[in-house]
Amino acid sequence: MLKKIPTSQVRLGMFIQALDGPWLSHPFWKTKFLLGDASDLEALLRSQVPAVWIDASKGVDVVAAPQGSPVAAPAPVSAAAVPPPVASVRVPAGAEMEKAAALVNRSRQQVMNLFGEARLGKAVDAEQCLPLVEEVASSVARNPSALISLARLKTKDDYTYLHSVAVCALMVSLSRQLGLDEAQTREAGLAGLLHDVGKMMMPLEVLNKPGQLTDDEFTVMRTHPMRGFEALQDGSAVPASALEVCLHHHEKMDGSGYPHKQAGEQISLLARMGAVCDVYDAITSNRPYKNAWDAAGSLQRMAQWNGHFDPRIFQAFVKCVGIYPVGTLVKLHSGRLAVVVDQHASNLVAPTVKVFYSTKSQMPIPVELLDLTRSTDRIVGREAPGDWGFKNLDEFWTQADKH
Repeated sequence: MLKKIPTSQVRLGMFIQALDGPWLSHPFWKTKFLLGDASDLEALLRSQVPAVWIDASKGVDVVAAPQGSPVAAPAPVSAAAVPPPVASVRVPAGAEMEKAAALVNRSRQQVMNLFGEARLGKAVDAEQCLPLVEEVASSVARNPSALISLARLKTKDDYTYLHSVAVCALMVSLSRQLGLDEAQTREAGLAGLLHDVGKMMMPLEVLNKPGQLTDDEFTVMRTHPMRGFEALQDGSAVPASALEVCLHHHEKMDGSGYPHKQAGEQISLLARMGAVCDVYDAITSNRPYKNAWDAAGSLQRMAQWNGHFDPRIFQAFVKCVGIYPVGTLVKLHSGRLAVVVDQHASNLVAPTVKVFYSTKSQMPIPVELLDLTRSTDRIVGREAPGDWGFKNLDEFWTQADKH
């Protein structure tokens, strides 16, 4: 049975069905959960949430006072009586692939609908985006490589929509790497999802042009941050941070970006983060006018673009995606070739790989999953799949693996 109660009456053991007030002001990513952690209760009581809905059939109920008696403070529930809270435990990338693939498919349609309404001139309601941001954040918490890598495989037709989902995921991962709190991380994810909404105001023949843009066409495209900013200003529940990222994700640290040629600390933290996430996903994806660069090579090129990115943020970003991102073809010291299938949380040069080919015999070998943190073998360099004639490497890491 659902009941709405003041936040002051909440106690351990209650099942929270919903929280009143804007989602961005909530202390939790989750919206439905059993309140079993004392720190979560404390956070809720300290928050600005005025009231909550509880489901008494799934948790403890409000203590009823006898008629005519003063209401006594509810007795605390013993820790033993409360099931432990469900935490996001990091899982192998292969175990997250199936969930991440389903999320990519759902998010494509959601963002298509959102952007379609924006193209028709309808105001953007940020609160409608928040459940998707929460789903993305949950997947990233379980394993960031799965969703980020799958979103990179978008087709040229899907680019505009899935680019926003990918940047959302990258922003969430980068926020956590930088130590931002969950409220800031939530706003970063929302900003990533909405950063390119201005492209919906661009002429379709320019947006989807299969070749390089002319100078005049590029001048038109350079208006998309301002057009997006104006559209989001007319929307509801869009935080200032999302407006900043939308308007300034094409600024550069040396002041040579657009639209306002901001430099250094003039660019907000989230906009500097957005610049890195936006460029990385753009250059590692197939676009109407350009084929994707490989992920590891893209990081190497980005590192050489002096004056473009905040060095501290870029270093944190590399830790998020890895020196050898998922899908990278690498050569091992043993002479074998392997595909990176997962990152190690603390060792960037020793990911988990699938070994499948011997350069010595020039022949395929039985596929072997190898955690390089537990092996005497090591990576000696990256290889270009085209140089070896490999055209199906994605199947080595996109398949769900629950073992």
